[in-house]
Amino acid sequence: MPTAIVTLLFSFIALSVPIAVAIVLACAIGLYFFSNLPLIIIPQRMFSGLDSFPLMAVPLFILAGNIMGQGGVSKRLVTFAKSLVGNIQGGLAMACVITSMIFAAVSGSSVATTYAVGAILLPAMIRHGYPKPMATAIQASSANLGIIIPPSVPLIMYGISTNTSIGKLFLAAIGPGLLMGAALIAMVVIWCLVTGQGKHDSVDRQSILASSKDAILALLMPTLILGGIYGGIFTPTEASAIAVIYGLFLGVFVYKEITFKDIPKILKGSVISTTSVMLIIAAASLLSFLVSRSDLPQTLSAYASDTFTTKLQFLMAVNLLLLLVGMFVETSASILLLAPILTPIAIMFGIDPVHFGIVMVVNLAIGMFTPPLGVTLFAASQVADIAVEKVILSTLVPLGTLLCCLLIITIFPELTLFWVK
Repeated sequence: MPTAIVTLLFSFIALSVPIAVAIVLACAIGLYFFSNLPLIIIPQRMFSGLDSFPLMAVPLFILAGNIMGQGGVSKRLVTFAKSLVGNIQGGLAMACVITSMIFAAVSGSSVATTYAVGAILLPAMIRHGYPKPMATAIQASSANLGIIIPPSVPLIMYGISTNTSIGKLFLAAIGPGLLMGAALIAMVVIWCLVTGQGKHDSVDRQSILASSKDAILALLMPTLILGGIYGGIFTPTEASAIAVIYGLFLGVFVYKEITFKDIPKILKGSVISTTSVMLIIAAASLLSFLVSRSDLPQTLSAYASDTFTTKLQFLMAVNLLLLLVGMFVETSASILLLAPILTPIAIMFGIDPVHFGIVMVVNLAIGMFTPPLGVTLFAASQVADIAVEKVILSTLVPLGTLLCCLLIITIFPELTLFWVK
């Protein structure tokens, strides 16, 4: 049965069937023709896959990201970041990375970061003379920090699917997130110095004092949420609800950029995004159940132990697999499909599941940016109004930078586990 399901699944994906529909169809056909199990298992397992308290954080963080994007939070974060580095050559590009890091610390979504930050900074970078393809590549690569820096929806997915502490995953992601952010900042500075771009980025720059006064409440948002989680005051799920309430308070009563008439539109957009994610989660839960009942995990474990002699060899093979998968399959679906299979094998090699989760999410984040099908690349191209094929060449430098970071994160688990111990 598992062989038939996997074959059908990849066949449906190759035919461009939506991933959630492909999973359910493959499982239904596999159950009907190659199993004695009743079809009632399909709705039962899909429902039980959604019956999870930690999973409630996903729709709430999606809603919080949409509220911040429309409520003026992202605009003030951009102004603050520009005030910090706008007087440096390439400061506008640096502000793009810094703002994405701060925004990611609340929204937990790369696509949300691309639209919220890119809608402000991409036009500004283009006005200041940055080549449109490179400006798009910088925004798309920076936005990927959204699923690495906590709180991160994919990290929540990994924690749920592998029974790993979400709090530990959030702590472990701090080091890799800061490393990737610092590497991208260094990359844009060197690129600007070499190409001569960004010499006039100080135009329209506010003073640090003025921008800080305007952005102080927005900057408190990640501090409040992450501090509460790490301080043991509330769980990640409760933190997501606080993020929604705080974001609404800022958008409606402080910045007054959201009216009560806007709320139904924000809710509608969040519901649409949540529905697509939750359908994938439900379908992946069904597939995970069927795979766990077969001998596929044991077969893969035996193959891995026969093929790889060290955990580093296994991790490098996983990197190649996940980079490829991340280019074609949605991040949450990739985690829910592969994490329950790969994590036990990683543990067999002596790899900490927290470190493996970070490696997995970093891979998929880079895959989201990798041509030709990276989703954040498409989102940034849409914001910049440029064809994706015109951006591909400009992605090579930031992509190489992120791959170097991935190598460091893979080889040195201390970078992630230091924060957990």
